[in-house]
Formats: sequence, structure tokens, C-alpha cells
Amino acid sequence: MLEVRSAVRGFLAATAEAREAPLVVACSGGADSLALAAATAHLARKQELRVCARVVDHGLQDGSAEVAARAADQLGRLGFADVEVLAARVTGHGGPEAAARRARYAELDRARPAGAAVLLGHTLDDQAETVLLGLGRGSGARSIAGMRPWDRPWARPLLGVSRDTTVRACAEVGLRPWQDPHNGESRFTRVRLRTEVLPLLEDVLQGGVASALARTARQLREDADALDEVAGAVRAQVERGAELDAAALAAHPPAVRRRVLRGWLLERGIAELSDAHLRAADALAGAWRGQGPRALPGGFVLRRTHGRLQVERGGRATAGPVSGG
Repeated sequence: MLEVRSAVRGFLAATAEAREAPLVVACSGGADSLALAAATAHLARKQELRVCARVVDHGLQDGSAEVAARAADQLGRLGFADVEVLAARVTGHGGPEAAARRARYAELDRARPAGAAVLLGHTLDDQAETVLLGLGRGSGARSIAGMRPWDRPWARPLLGVSRDTTVRACAEVGLRPWQDPHNGESRFTRVRLRTEVLPLLEDVLQGGVASALARTARQLREDADALDEVAGAVRAQVERGAELDAAALAAHPPAVRRRVLRGWLLERGIAELSDAHLRAADALAGAWRGQGPRALPGGFVLRRTHGRLQVERGGRATAGPVSGG
């Protein structure tokens, strides 16, 4: 348990803004989140922190309400005076894993006190799996950079702690974690990564793979943060009201241009931007040959007119040139 407590203590010391409001521990009843809850409760007594706990019941399995109730009971015995069980409604696209994740985050966000940070039990092993998923999907550096330790309001103090460590920590203090039966079902992508891919990589590369993937994620986050800062400065130079100066943007490297475009397009309500969308948008600035408007998700269109990039809703994308390059 000492390693888990040290990780939480280190995170809170390095992230002062997370302590500005009550800390919410999100707990599933599994070893990772129970160990996190036990460490946070211990530190709360030592440092007089304001803490509460939330248990999300996804309702996807028989007996899920009983599992949530047992988790809430253990949280109460750890010293949490404010414990609430949240019933999530799992619907939508992307498969059961993605839908459950969206529902869980939505409920936790809704139920947290104003300004509160939500502590999540993601471990080093979860980070390694996330990096592998990003690699396999070709999602670019942003995905391979993995989960951030602090992405307000979401806090992940245990990204440097292994899953085995959280299991041992629970045993040390007499906690009884729930074993999710879904963790043994190979129909879930993460389960196969956890039980087949990572063990094979550990064997072939003679160990240390999960830690190496987590280090790679950290290095990429640092690089991405630096590029995002550069892109912010470039955007300030090329933005002209609601438009972008295409020629001025073209003077910068492609990685910077696409970051400028991504942030600018997201602010205009264009979600689910793929790499193909961003490269097509970037071509209107960096590879301009008179090409026509480009269709974007949500019925939006990006066009270049008189040297400016403009976003329109419900416009018509064509393959031909437009005037006024």
C-alpha cells in the first residue's frame, strides 16, 4: 500500500489545483480503484483533505447493484462519509466498452461537487494498453501519448503503479476487490491486449514492455504539449476573425498547421475529426492547387475563398477549383 499512497501523495503535491475542491474517488469495486480509495482516505486523514466517493453501476451484468452496494460498504469502512452509487445508462455507438466509458464519465461529471477533481484508478498497465490501441489504430501521436495524469476534472494518480501492486495493496489492508467477469471475455479488445498481446510482447522482448510503453506515452505527451504551444502562437498570427489566412498558415510545418486546424475546427463544433479530414483540410493551405471545398463531419464544409479558410454548415463540397486562391 505504501507505493499506492506515495503515488497519490506525489500527484497531489504536483497538482495543487486538484486540491482546490473536494476530491472525488471513482470506485468500481475492483482492485485498482479500491486501492486508490484506501490511499486517498489515508492521506485525507493525514492532510485534512475533503474527499467523497462515487460508485458507478452500469447495469450491464446480473447482480451489478449488489456489486455496487458492496463497493459502497467498503468505502464507508475506509472512512468515506459521502458515498453515492450512480446508475449509468449505457447507450450509443462504438461497442459496449466505449458506450460504458461514455456513460461512466457522464455520470461522474454530473455527480461531482462544483470544481471537484475526480480520481480514477487507471494504472501503468491500463496506460500500456491504451498506447497499444493507439498504435494499432494509427490514431497518431495524440493517441499514442496515452492518458494524461491530470486532464481536468479527471485525475489519474496511479499511472506509474502496476495492476499487481494494487492487488497486493488491497490484500494488505483487508479489502476484497470485485473480479469483473468481463475481464476474462476475449470478445473485448482490451481483454485480448491484456491477456494475449502484452504477455507475448513481455516474453519476446524479455520484460519491461508495459513500463516502456508508459515512458513512450510520457515522452510523446511532452512533445505534443510543446507542439500545441507553438500551434497556439501560430493560430494567433493567422486568425482573421472567424477565418484563417491560408497563405500565412502555409508558411509553417505540416504538424503545426494541422494542430492549428484541429483546434480551430473543434471550436466550430466539428467533432470526430479523423486524420484524413485534417489532411484534406490542410491541403487547402499547404498544398493549394485550386481544389474545391472539403466535406467535414456534421454537415460542415471547409472552403478557401480569397486566400481565407472558412467553415460553412450545409454547404456543398466539390472536387473542382474555387476562385480567389
